[in-house]
Amino acid sequence: MIAAITGVLAAMGGWAIAAQDKYTVKVPNGLAFSEFRGYEDWPVIAISENGGKIAVILANPVMIDAYLAGVPGNGKPFPDGAKLAKIHWNPKTMETFPSATVPGTQHDMDFMVKDHRTRLAFRQPRISMS
Repeated sequence: MIAAITGVLAAMGGWAIAAQDKYTVKVPNGLAFSEFRGYEDWPVIAISENGGKIAVILANPVMIDAYLAGVPGNGKPFPDGAKLAKIHWNPKTMETFPSATVPGTQHDMDFMVKDHRTRLAFRQPRISMS
């Protein structure tokens, strides 16, 4: 698990290099990478492996504050502007420690944002990297 966390954090560091181009990307419903500028610095709230992919979920400060206030268990809705980013990688064996599985190539990303105007809890487009 420690190797997976280390691998995730190392992969996240490389995102800054590609940041200039990715912020121009939009998905068909209009959600854009630029709405999530700075997501690379958001706190990690979960790491998982599901469906053969390694995933990390990041949350913006609005979402973190909502969690700390007890949402959703306190019966209050998530506030507008609460955002999550979920990044999926194809797993690979770590070359220097073969018993460890770490993130390989990035597979896709999900972005979620609470927006009362859409009458949906979250808009969630998937941006494929393959």
